[in-house]
Amino acid sequence: MKNDLASIETLRVLGALAHDCTRCVLSESRTNVVFGAGAPDADVMIVGEAPGQQEDEQGVPFVGRSGQLLDRLLGEIDLARGDVYVANVVKCRPPRNRDPLPDEIDACKGYLRRQIELVDPKVVLTLGNFSMKLLLRTTTGITAMRGTAYEWWGRFLVPTFHPAAALRGGDRVTNDIRADLTLVRNIIDGNVEYIDER
Repeated sequence: MKNDLASIETLRVLGALAHDCTRCVLSESRTNVVFGAGAPDADVMIVGEAPGQQEDEQGVPFVGRSGQLLDRLLGEIDLARGDVYVANVVKCRPPRNRDPLPDEIDACKGYLRRQIELVDPKVVLTLGNFSMKLLLRTTTGITAMRGTAYEWWGRFLVPTFHPAAALRGGDRVTNDIRADLTLVRNIIDGNVEYIDER
């Protein structure tokens, strides 16, 4: 899919293609395609795993409890939802919120790649294991990888826990996310220097 999306020049056109997508079985059970939302030229792009029930119903990423926590934590580093661009690895809700399957991730990854290219953020913040493992091409888990800014595609990638993990795991996980968001803030403020391309 990468080649047939490379010529798409706007998020609007890319989103229209995604809304008609039938590349995997998730298209059969979705209510809405949850393509992405936010500033099309954001310095920060946030990449989650997959839409949940509320996202599927509304067609907007991170509108449930996880999204509310994310908004609050972003506010602590002086970013509003409208200042960032938010997307997921897969654009349709997996049934019963199960993990996305490898063929579903593969069917959707061209959309995500082109979203990143079009937004062209200074930093990509991945939430949870799926987005981090896909983009960094690693099998190492999020607990070992978070806390670091990785040089990636001519920009930085900062992995952190999914807000849902903070809702389950309490203050320790929330504070780890806070620390990772402080790193994001330092990057966009120019306090973390980019050294070489990955």
